[in-house]
Amino acid sequence: MSVEILDGSTILEFVEDEGAFNGSVEERFATLDEDNDGRLTYAEMARELMSLRVREIHFGVDELDLSHDELAKLYRGLFGRFDRDGNGTVELEEFRAEMKELMLAVATGLGFLPVQMVVEEGSFLKKAVERESAKYITAA
Repeated sequence: MSVEILDGSTILEFVEDEGAFNGSVEERFATLDEDNDGRLTYAEMARELMSLRVREIHFGVDELDLSHDELAKLYRGLFGRFDRDGNGTVELEEFRAEMKELMLAVATGLGFLPVQMVVEEGSFLKKAVERESAKYITAA
């Protein structure tokens, strides 16, 4: 993990750069597709869904008081957003479309003011920051 400064335009420009964004999506999809069948099952996506941090923990205290069943339902609902055709698996185009929506929602939420945030190595947010940093390095 690293602390980065970014704003909505950092993410928006990353998503609009089809080569960078699609390459990142395809890379992440391939990593998750453990059996290389071109489809992601719930089991293959479970770790990724949990990394979306829908549960907030501060000072070791979980602020959402969810039972195991409620949490399982929450993650199944997230999987359902990716599985747009409802066939029980997520294909690359479904994964790409949902990741694009998620990233654009984050960009909209951040707006134009820079914020400092902790991002995970290899995450889409980290790749957006790296892309923006590379622009400044090559311009110098």
